[in-house]
Amino acid sequence: MQPIMPPASHGLWGATASPAPKTQALKQNITVDIAVIGAGFTGLSTALHLVSCADPAVAVLEASDIGFGASGRNAGMVNAGAWLEPDELPKRLGQDYGNRLLTLLGEGPDLVYDLIRRYGIECDAAQNGNLHCAVGAKGLASITERARQWRSHGVDVELLSAQRTAQLVGSEAYTGALLDPRTGTIQPLSYVRGLAAAAQSKGASIFTQTAVVNAKYENQLWSLSTSTGHVVKARQVVVATNTTQGPGPDAWPELQRDLLRLPYFNVATEPLSASSLERILPQGRGAWDTKTIMSSYRLDASGRLVYGSVGALGPSERYAHVEWVRRSITRLFPELRGVQIQYQWHGWIDTTANNLPHLHELAPNAWALSGYNGRGIAPGTILGRDLAKMLLGILKPQEMPLPVTGITPIGFKSLRETYYKKGAVIGHALSNRL
Repeated sequence: MQPIMPPASHGLWGATASPAPKTQALKQNITVDIAVIGAGFTGLSTALHLVSCADPAVAVLEASDIGFGASGRNAGMVNAGAWLEPDELPKRLGQDYGNRLLTLLGEGPDLVYDLIRRYGIECDAAQNGNLHCAVGAKGLASITERARQWRSHGVDVELLSAQRTAQLVGSEAYTGALLDPRTGTIQPLSYVRGLAAAAQSKGASIFTQTAVVNAKYENQLWSLSTSTGHVVKARQVVVATNTTQGPGPDAWPELQRDLLRLPYFNVATEPLSASSLERILPQGRGAWDTKTIMSSYRLDASGRLVYGSVGALGPSERYAHVEWVRRSITRLFPELRGVQIQYQWHGWIDTTANNLPHLHELAPNAWALSGYNGRGIAPGTILGRDLAKMLLGILKPQEMPLPVTGITPIGFKSLRETYYKKGAVIGHALSNRL
C-alpha cells in the first residue's frame, strides 16, 4: 500500500520523499515476541535494532502511514544534545543519568548517519554542521555559554563571529553563531521510510492503517485489539506514538497527559536561483535562531528554502504565519523579496515538563518513550536502539540513559496549548513588519 500524504500535512517532504516500503493493514490475528506501536523514528529504530541484535518476532503497528506524525513533518535537522544547555541535564536528572543522557544524545547524529550509510537510505543526508544563530547581545551571550559548556564536555564546537556567520548564512542579521560539527540535515520522511525498509529487510513486520484501540495484560501476555478487528498477542509492548493518536479510542490515553502539544509549521519556497544559492547557506547547513519564538531554515536538495516557526496552519492562522515568513525571508535575504512559496505544512512538537525525553513503564512489560521537545531525529533513533537493548536483556532498566518515571499530568494543559497556539499568531502578526 503506497501512502498518499496530504499536502497540508507533509508538504514538501510528502512530495519529494523516497517511496515507502510496501505495507498493509493487519488482516489476521498474530502472536509475536514484541509489538511496537508507532512507525516513527523511535518505533522503527527500536524494531530495527531488535531484529538486528537477535531473532525475536517483531510487529510494528501504525495507525496511519509510516512517518505520518512528527517524524515525517519536521524540519529535517539532525541535532545533538537537547534544547537545554548541556549542564542542565545533570542538574535535572542527577549526575549519573544526566551525564549518561548527555553522552548518548551527543552520539545520536553519528548513529543516524551510520544507519543511512549501512542501509543505503536515500534521504539527501549531509553531516556538515548546523548553525545556532544569535540575535542581539542576549543571543550571543546564550550561545557563548553553550559553547563553553560543550567544550567542557570535550565537544569541539566552534563559536563564530558575526562576520563569519554572515558568510555562512548569507545575512548580516546575527551577532554570531554556534557551529556543531556533529550535526546535519536529512529529508526526514525519506529517512523514516528508509528505517522501515531496513527493519523489514531484517525480518520485522510492519502493519499500517492498524491502530491499537485496546490493550489487556493476562497470564504474562498482552492482547492488543486493533482497528482492523484483529488481535496481536505479544510478550512485550513498546508505545512510541508521542502526541500522535490514531482514530478511535487510545489504548494508553494517560500518555497524552504527560505531554504538551506545541504546533510547528514549515513553508518551502520555489527553488532559488544559482546566484542566490552562492550566497544563502552556501555550504548547505541548517540554521535556527535564539528568539523566544524561534525560526529555523535550511535548503532542500533542489535549492528550496525551507522556513519554519511555532504555529499551526489552520484557516484562522495561516495568513498571519505565512505573511510573517514572507517578511522574515525578505528581512534576512532582501534579494528574495517576492519569492514564491510552493509548499506549506505543519505538525506538533511534544514537550515535557522538564524539557527532556521520558521513559515510562506503563504496565508489566509495556514501555513508552516520548517527549523529544523538538529534537526527535537523533534522540528517537538512539534511544530506540537502547530500548531494544533493554527489551533483549542487554541493558537493565537502571542502565538506560533515562530514569524510569511515572506519568505526571501537566497542569493547565489545554490552556497552555491554546496560549502557545494563539500567542504564536499574535507574535507573528506583529513582528518583522517592513
